[in-house]
Amino acid sequence: MPSHLISSLPDPPATEREHSARVVDAVREEIARSGGWISFAHYMQIVLYAPGLGYYVAGARKFGPAGDFVTAPETTKLFAQALAAQVAPILAVTAAHEIVELGAGSGALAADLLNALAKLDALPSRYAIVEVSPDLRERQRASVARIAPDHAARVEWLDALPAAIDGAVVMNEVLDAIPPHLIVRRNGQWLERGVTCGVSLKWEDRPLDDESMRALAAERFPAAGDYVSEINPAAEALVEDLGRRMTGGAFLVIDYGFPQREYYHPQRSEGTLMGHFRHHAHANPFLWPGLSDLTAHVDFTAIALAGERAGLRVAGYTPQAAFLLACGILNRLRDVGDPSSVAYLRETAAVHKLTSPAEMGELFKVLALAKSDPIEWPGFALADRSHRL
Repeated sequence: MPSHLISSLPDPPATEREHSARVVDAVREEIARSGGWISFAHYMQIVLYAPGLGYYVAGARKFGPAGDFVTAPETTKLFAQALAAQVAPILAVTAAHEIVELGAGSGALAADLLNALAKLDALPSRYAIVEVSPDLRERQRASVARIAPDHAARVEWLDALPAAIDGAVVMNEVLDAIPPHLIVRRNGQWLERGVTCGVSLKWEDRPLDDESMRALAAERFPAAGDYVSEINPAAEALVEDLGRRMTGGAFLVIDYGFPQREYYHPQRSEGTLMGHFRHHAHANPFLWPGLSDLTAHVDFTAIALAGERAGLRVAGYTPQAAFLLACGILNRLRDVGDPSSVAYLRETAAVHKLTSPAEMGELFKVLALAKSDPIEWPGFALADRSHRL
């Protein structure tokens, strides 16, 4: 990352710098225990999820204007209101009539979705949130209690995936935070990029010994040339596991990413890994470990295939803009009230951010994987790009 970009980022306060130093110490200790090198996936797991230290579990504010990034549910409640138009038909065909959300962030989506489903007379029997972060659990409880107090009793928190799921599974910006492996092809040789340390943490590539990972990279990477990109078997395994637990219903994956042919395009030769710190995107995974988020784009083809291996079918795949428009987000905007009011103008700006091709409208995608049939799919009425997966 160019030094002038690093210098342009805000400097964290002393207490946060001290926390980051403890995270770096934990990484160094793990590197030492592992013989001097760990995979990038292992590194990302530590800096994001190590108990008491990782970015998502250590208590720092992540979401919203005071955090490092703003997700769609924090942008406007109209996002959840539009999503409800698709979740309701999923719930309608199930017996248990439940919602399972993974990685619920601030809890805004759960609260707003419950309110929206209540207006559609389609409330779930329960809303289960699978959340590993104690800090985020408390934030989610507070959000639900504040925004949807009439429905808070329906919400429960789980430490692990339920044994069986009959309803709607919702994953909004979850798969991008699952640690991928960084695979390198250089001079015809297959390597894995990992982390070692000297004075500071640094990259080191080592021969790729995992034959299954090498086979996936050989299948997905462009045919020739030096290339670096992500392979994420953990994300694929999660989707497959969820699919095998589903007895009915469907799940919705909302995230930024591409189908495989675009993901591993020859011109995208350095992968998709990026960080987020105080609303600044950056390309340095060693910048303030424990304070900075790390993500990689989603290979939606791989996720769709994982669902199919578990007995699900692809019900739709479309850009977020087309999905939200088809689900009536402009009608929800109209209901805000006076077009000259501050509230309406604020919501208009939020809808623009969610649907503009220059913002989140095109890069973010919605993938539906269904167990039950038939389900009505209003979200894919305007466009369905399943053929591109």
